[in-house]
Amino acid sequence: MKRRHFIKNASLTGVGLTVGSSLIACAQENSKTEKTSVVANPKASLPLVIATWNVPNATSKAWETLKNGGSALDAVEKGCMVEEADVNNTSVGKGGLPDRDGHITLDACIMDKHGNCGSVVYLENIVHAVSVARKVMEDTPHVMLAGKGAEQYAYELGMPKNNLLTESSKKAWEEWKVKSEYKPIINIENHDTIGMLAIDENGDISGACTTSGLAYKMAGRVGDSPIIGSGLFVDNEIGACVATGLGEEVVKTVGSFLVVELMRQGKSPQEACEEAINRIVSKPNSNYKDFQVGYIAVNKQGETGSYSIHNGFSMTKFQDGENTNQTSNHFIKTE
Repeated sequence: MKRRHFIKNASLTGVGLTVGSSLIACAQENSKTEKTSVVANPKASLPLVIATWNVPNATSKAWETLKNGGSALDAVEKGCMVEEADVNNTSVGKGGLPDRDGHITLDACIMDKHGNCGSVVYLENIVHAVSVARKVMEDTPHVMLAGKGAEQYAYELGMPKNNLLTESSKKAWEEWKVKSEYKPIINIENHDTIGMLAIDENGDISGACTTSGLAYKMAGRVGDSPIIGSGLFVDNEIGACVATGLGEEVVKTVGSFLVVELMRQGKSPQEACEEAINRIVSKPNSNYKDFQVGYIAVNKQGETGSYSIHNGFSMTKFQDGENTNQTSNHFIKTE
């Protein structure tokens, strides 16, 4: 059922329509590694795909989608789905590491060129959380569905129930329970997301983000990934940003929205990412040495940037038929 039909059939009040309208409009193949964090090219060749971390299979799928005539929105969904289905990726989708009670819960969001957005939080038993988020955006009057409601909606869409806990993830969880010590490891347990941004040949931008969250988190924990403005933000007139790392710290600074607004003020994607990281590390009593946050961004001109607190973060980029992984520059220089 399309969104407009849903609204009509629900007989929403005038106030409900106003609120609904406000919500609606809310604004790995092998790859070669390059020691660079930004490519500034005001006449960038389109289409263009970038993603957090070293995920060449995901960017390849997104690029293929674009070259076959798909939109930027199609591309980011299809690209993220690759990682959701990869049982060897223990931070996204099927095969993710569970919470401390042994349950895998997924968070995801997606945002299109019009500023429409959709999100799911604490979703269980469904592999492709990003696809559920897209359907929330396109076919309901809401922006976010949570928990059992999101799961039920996925079943109504015809998505199959799937046990997301693989034997290897279950074994890792059982080993963790021996001591039950919760201490996220930088670039490992904090490597909790794939975020992807794409610009199609028309110059239109979309983005998506999907994750199984921090390993051995408290039951019910939700990070930045499904939160529009924190884990992801797209403004088709300016650019887009997506975050990764310790989501609690991204939420506290509304990081992705901040990066896009800094680009609106004239900063390059690289400068904007660096300033957003500086906002985190400069907070009073920040323990930034103990956690990782990274941003990637692209502006309307096709310039890209990436930056993180610690070494080890990277951005995968597919452009001009070339799929590359680019090591991000970082705040702490002594590592």
